[in-house]
Formats: sequence, C-alpha cells, structure tokens
Amino acid sequence: MFKQGKLSREAMLAVVKKALPTHRYQHTLGVLETAVQLAERYGADVERAEAAAIFHDYAKYRPEDEMRRLIETREEVPDDILDYNKELWHAFVGAYLVQHEVGLVDQQVVDAIRYHTTGRPCMNLLEKVVYLADYIEPGRDFPGVDEVRQKAGQDLNQAVGMALKRTIRFLEEKGEKVYPLTRAAYADISDKKEESDGHTGSAKSGGGQC
Repeated sequence: MFKQGKLSREAMLAVVKKALPTHRYQHTLGVLETAVQLAERYGADVERAEAAAIFHDYAKYRPEDEMRRLIETREEVPDDILDYNKELWHAFVGAYLVQHEVGLVDQQVVDAIRYHTTGRPCMNLLEKVVYLADYIEPGRDFPGVDEVRQKAGQDLNQAVGMALKRTIRFLEEKGEKVYPLTRAAYADISDKKEESDGHTGSAKSGGGQC
C-alpha cells in the first residue's frame, strides 16, 4: 500500500501552493477533488490518486531554461519532448522533480504525474484517473468538456478515449504536432474498446496485452 511518508495531504498541498500561482493552485484543488471521486468510483488507490493529483503541475511554472536543462541532461526525461509544445514539458520534468526535491518516489504516483498530459499506451488505472481528472476538473470550461464529464461517470476508458481524441483534434486544428505517446494512447484505448464491444476483452481491465 502506498505510504506518503512524512508528507500528509496538507503538507503536500502546502508544498505545491508555494510553487503555483493562485489560479493554478485552484485548478490543482479541482483535480484533487475529481481524482478522488474517480478513484473511489473505479477502484483506484485513493491515496496515490491524491498525491499524483496534488503534484501533477508541480513543475508547471519552473523557468523554461531550467526545464530545458533537465530535459537535456536527465536520462529519466525524454529529450524528444523538446520538439513539441512546451506545455508537455512540465509533466515529465515534474515527475523527475517530485522524486528529487520532494522525496515522493512511489513509481505509480510518479508515472501518473509523468503521463498526465500525454497519456501513453497501456495506461494503468491510476494514470487514467489522473489524466481524466486534469481534463474534466470543475474549473475547466471548453467545448465538449461536459460530454466527457458525463461519460466519466459511466465508463472510465471511454471517457479517457474521448479526452484523447479531442486533444488530438484540438492540436491538429491548431497546426501543432501531436506527441507520439498521445496518438499511441488513443489507438491503444480505441483497440481496447473494440475488444470490449466484441466481448474479447474485459472492459474493466481494458483487455489486450500490456
């Protein structure tokens, strides 16, 4: 079972509050609330969901040159993200920093932070919960988000698939490159939906081999 060690929920929030402007901290609280709700509904570890939600944007406002340096010099951070939108950087850098600055080393939590913007193939339950919570938290207001919120109350995989599809479409319409993990994540979860619809895989587990 995940143990937060010396960091209580309140202590984790205090750390993050110092790293974020007020509006982003409010977003974090929304993601936290939503992640806990999704974790409870779909059976994810609630304490891990709390920790990942609290720290998901830990590096969001780090200086660009600091993030670039970490991306270029740390093996744990893929350097190919430098070729994509800078909005992706904070997730990978944040996953590194929570380990080395905060001491939060639970691999499931770290991975949920790392992939909360891009997704990845074979996302586990916690990763889906945090990815979706970031997308649908109450402060989000953009076309289509209410449809994803509604689906999130019915089917986690389908809601994540909707979010990935809409993200890809949004980026393509802006003429921006889509990070390969995001396309692969959408293809993967779409394949699992087809398997589930055809009764060749479990809708809960996602079916397939990961």
